[in-house]
Amino acid sequence: MTVNLDIAVPARIIFGRGKAGGMAGEIAGRGKRLMLVHGSNPERIGWLADELRRSCQLTTFTCSKEPDLPLVEAAVALARDQGVDAVVAIGGGSVIDLGKAVAGLAGSTGSVLDYLEVVGLGKPIEADPLPFIALPTTSGTGAEATRNAVIDVPEKKRKVSLRDRRMLPELVIVDPALTDDCPRSVTLSSGLDAITQLIEPYLSVKANAFTDGLVDRALPDALTAIRVLAEREDARARDAMAWASLSSGMALANAGLGAVHGFAGVIGGATGAPHGEICASLLAASLHVNREAAIAASMSLERIDEIQAMLARAFNDQSGNDGFAKLGRWITANGVRGITELGVPRSRFETMAEASRVSSSMRGNMVELSNSQLVDILERSA
Repeated sequence: MTVNLDIAVPARIIFGRGKAGGMAGEIAGRGKRLMLVHGSNPERIGWLADELRRSCQLTTFTCSKEPDLPLVEAAVALARDQGVDAVVAIGGGSVIDLGKAVAGLAGSTGSVLDYLEVVGLGKPIEADPLPFIALPTTSGTGAEATRNAVIDVPEKKRKVSLRDRRMLPELVIVDPALTDDCPRSVTLSSGLDAITQLIEPYLSVKANAFTDGLVDRALPDALTAIRVLAEREDARARDAMAWASLSSGMALANAGLGAVHGFAGVIGGATGAPHGEICASLLAASLHVNREAAIAASMSLERIDEIQAMLARAFNDQSGNDGFAKLGRWITANGVRGITELGVPRSRFETMAEASRVSSSMRGNMVELSNSQLVDILERSA
């Protein structure tokens, strides 16, 4: 068999419990004028900020929500004004996406909208991005290993991507200890996002040997870990979810996604609902409809049946033999809201389906879905 791959991964990845504490010196060495993007509680990252201030000029920027266009514009303007030469982001996926966008655009001269796909001009980034270092504190989006940043554009009610292969981080430090004691709701929604980002690349029309290897190693352990963390704090489960998140980012960056994420940007932009919860609410129904569509198209069911069997084993306390249904019942039982509860009325299902069908993530879906099949996913997820 001949395999041709062009793999996109961060330049360097450091993974391990307790690793972050000893990395401040190396991070500081990435530039003389650093910008540190962080979450809403600066006390949580004080240890890193204090170390960086000892050896470089530090500019800080708070990201307290999923990055929208005004927030990105403000952060990019600050980075340009301060002449920063490297960007560090420590936080969840939103923080990392904001930091990645700043690093991507600080050296360019155009407006943020100039470079956004779908709602903007989609221009290529002309200047090389600044060096970018990512330290995730949640396990879910895999943003630390992707080449895009998701940005909400409120005026258009859409979430779209700023995308460039050069936006891959120069250094990623994944220390599962930074995720310890993450709130249960965040743990579940972000963890189910990571699980979705392992399943969709495995089923994607762009799946390959590299991404298959990531999924084969990470998905079974992630399914076990998410169940443990739904019940109690556990360091080994945190380690498994951190690895799953990192793996999911590399998998989606190299194989694409599918219908769940095709919907997620549209629904998130229209409702403001949390990305992870949107993905979790759609996952089981998407798998059901994709399998039915594959049968109708006389396609191979080997991969999706592997996923169904894996889910059936992982959720063996749920009744029946249908792994997708078992997953869906477990997700609902653990408090994940349905699509209508997340703010999408049935009267908008048709328009949501039409908008989602042309999203970039949908191009990776294992089978081309019609508008009626996409509406069916929403109906089953209501």
